[in-house]
Amino acid sequence: MLSSIPTDSEIEPFLTRLVSQVEATQPQHHWLIESMWFAGGVGLLGGHAKVCKTYLAAEISLAVASGQPALGKLATNHRGPVLFYGAEDALPLLSNRFDGLARARGISLSDLPIYLLDVPVLRLERLEDQQRLRAAIESISPRLLVLDPLVRIARIDENSSADVSELLGALRAMQRDYDLAVLLVHHARKSPAAHPGHAFRGSTDLTAWSDTNIYMARKDQTMTLQIEHRFAPSPAPINLSLQTDPAPHLVFIDDEHPHLATENTLQEQIIGMLALNHPMPTVAIRKRLRRRKQDVVDELNALAEQGLIQRLANGWVRATNKE
Repeated sequence: MLSSIPTDSEIEPFLTRLVSQVEATQPQHHWLIESMWFAGGVGLLGGHAKVCKTYLAAEISLAVASGQPALGKLATNHRGPVLFYGAEDALPLLSNRFDGLARARGISLSDLPIYLLDVPVLRLERLEDQQRLRAAIESISPRLLVLDPLVRIARIDENSSADVSELLGALRAMQRDYDLAVLLVHHARKSPAAHPGHAFRGSTDLTAWSDTNIYMARKDQTMTLQIEHRFAPSPAPINLSLQTDPAPHLVFIDDEHPHLATENTLQEQIIGMLALNHPMPTVAIRKRLRRRKQDVVDELNALAEQGLIQRLANGWVRATNKE
């Protein structure tokens, strides 16, 4: 027997609220780590094999748990516990990594609220595993959840929009329900891409979900980070090197180490700097790159002719019609 359709008077409407009644987030509270990750953001950290993705995820975790600057330079604005799942490393190996990073930063690991998820297999396409992860989150109230890597935490078709969106929807719900940041480590495509958003393997739902994408690339002994944000301008590419004294850790490459600088072209630097939805004027691009105006203008025009960027009324953005 079919159930009767409720009348309008029996239907409970969705809750609504005037936008003026919603307290806006203060600008200083936006960043978990300055210019790198939002306080309540979700996103991807990716790249090819052997580019130190897990090291960077651990560096970010150490910064959040300790309140110290990430990579020794980027301010951490919100300190709190971290829940870390490294599916490709045994717990003792992960512990060794964190211990080495802490010693390199002059921090006592015993004082840090970094929790390793102690489970041999995590499959987040399963409702039971989602519920158990939620219970773990409730028990420690982490500021940051790190899952490394995607391919080991869900047995899904990465190219299936339906599979990917369902999994990411569950993670976004956790982020909102528990007011935490979620960092998902992922692998890169084999083919090169013009910017980080197109570099990740699988469905484009992955980058559509992200508030931040960090793409790592390696050339010789230098790692380069390209960072793309949904709600903020993208910073200039960051160059890092892996140092081993007193223990393996990542450090910024600055003007004191010119021989380690990458050979990114000016066009690559411009593409890495621009976001999809946040126009940047020519003068701001030139100021950040510290290059001659004519050089910057020439490369901007060349990129526009290639269809990689486009000029809006208030500045330049990445084009959306190129894979």
